[in-house]
Amino acid sequence: MSLIIEKYKYEKLKRVETADGKRRYAAPGGPPVASVTTILSGTKDMTHLIAWKKRMGEKKAQEIVTEAAGVGTRMHKYLEDYIEFGEWPTPGSNPYAIQAHGMAEVIRDKAMCDVDEIWGSEVPLYVPGIFAGTTDLVGQYKGQPCIMDFKQTNKPKKLEWVEDYFLQLTAYALGHNEVHGTDIREGHIFMCSRAGEYQQFDVWPDEFDAWAQEWWNRCEQYYEKHG
Repeated sequence: MSLIIEKYKYEKLKRVETADGKRRYAAPGGPPVASVTTILSGTKDMTHLIAWKKRMGEKKAQEIVTEAAGVGTRMHKYLEDYIEFGEWPTPGSNPYAIQAHGMAEVIRDKAMCDVDEIWGSEVPLYVPGIFAGTTDLVGQYKGQPCIMDFKQTNKPKKLEWVEDYFLQLTAYALGHNEVHGTDIREGHIFMCSRAGEYQQFDVWPDEFDAWAQEWWNRCEQYYEKHG
């Protein structure tokens, strides 16, 4: 039985290709828009990433990224199936699937126990004419309405490395507030490393306006640069 309480009607968004070859979301109420992740990646400082790729070598770096993405996708799928069907899934025999299943269990035990309500999973959100994207979870955490996202990492993250996660949560909250008339000012990242170490990064209501201002700045930078 699904764990989702259908409090809001969430419409799926289509990806389209614009005349100039850009992949964007066709969100209601305006022209096709860039995704939240596209805006963030198009405006972030890539110095450290470029240096890391150079240090590792292009081929090895791509192998690491591809493998991590595969484990992350599996981890997300276990959590999504749990939310959709209400039963904990079993892993396959693939070693990456077993690892991802263990990581999903960590998030279930450390974070999901405090999620009081789930209003939607894989929820499309947008602000007309500006941005769109999909968040893993919308609902209540410890009684407060919020945006939630699952993340995997190869090794634990330092706080100064995850600013874009805070901006991502804030963007999705702004989208939900705009379209569904809510006042969500809180967000949480539930993260597990490949070694099973849990981390949580939070946007709290008293920080929300500052993150929102930074997000709008990044949107402006993106469209000035990319049109």
